[in-house]
Amino acid sequence: MSVVLEVDNQVYTAEDLIPLLTQYQILPKLAQEILTDKAIAQIKCSESENTAIFEQFCQHNQLSTEEQVQEWLDKQGMNRQQLQNLITKKLRIDKYKQETWNDHVDAYFIQRKSQLDRVVYSLIRVAKAEVAQELYFRIKDDQNAFSALAMEYSQGTEAQTGGLIGPVEINAPHPKIAQILTTCQAGQLVPPTRVGEWIVIVRLENYISAKLDQPMRQRMLDELFNRWLNESIQQKVSFLSSPVTS
Repeated sequence: MSVVLEVDNQVYTAEDLIPLLTQYQILPKLAQEILTDKAIAQIKCSESENTAIFEQFCQHNQLSTEEQVQEWLDKQGMNRQQLQNLITKKLRIDKYKQETWNDHVDAYFIQRKSQLDRVVYSLIRVAKAEVAQELYFRIKDDQNAFSALAMEYSQGTEAQTGGLIGPVEINAPHPKIAQILTTCQAGQLVPPTRVGEWIVIVRLENYISAKLDQPMRQRMLDELFNRWLNESIQQKVSFLSSPVTS
C-alpha cells in the first residue's frame, strides 16, 4: 500500500491512518465535514466572491506569485479546485444556512427567547445562615452597602466585583438563582436562600430582553445549522469498531 503521510521521518500508509483517526477522535469531525460538503454541494459563489476570497487567502499566507501558490498547494497535497472549495466553504455554509433556515428564524427565536434574555444581578454567598441573615438586614437598611459587604464576606469570585455579575444569559446562573431572577423586579432584594452548599443573597439589577437583531439572527441560523448537523450525525453516521478488510 502506498505511503500517504510522513511525519518526523516515519511513514504512514492509508491503512495505518485508519486506527489513528479513531485514536485521535478525528472520525466524528471527518463525518461532520462530509455531511456538510454534501449539503452545500449545490451552493455556488459568484466569480467576484471567488476572486475576493482567493485574494484574501493569498494575502493572509503571503503568497504573491503563482509559483508560491503552487508551492503551497504541493506542500498541502492539494490541487487548485480543492483549495477553492476549502477557502469558500465558510461562505457557502452561510449561504446554505440562509437558504435553508432564514424563514424559520423568527419562530425559533420566540421559542428560545426566555433562555436568551440576560440579567445583571448582585450576589453574596456565605456558608452560615446567621451571617447571611445579618448581611441581608444590613443591605435592606442600606441598599448601597451591598457592594462593600460582598467584597468583605462573599466566598466566591463575585467578591472581586462587589458581588456584581453580568450581563449573562438567564440560564447561566445556578437553576435556582435563575428561577429567582425571573420572578424579580429590578432592584428587588431577595431574602437569604439555600442554593447547594451556600446561603445566597440576590438582588436583580437589570433585566435585558433579547432582541432579534442581526447578530442574534446569525446566532439563530448557526444554532439551527448545528442542530441539523448533530441530528444528521446521529441518524446517518456509524463508526465501526474495526475497519472492514477484503
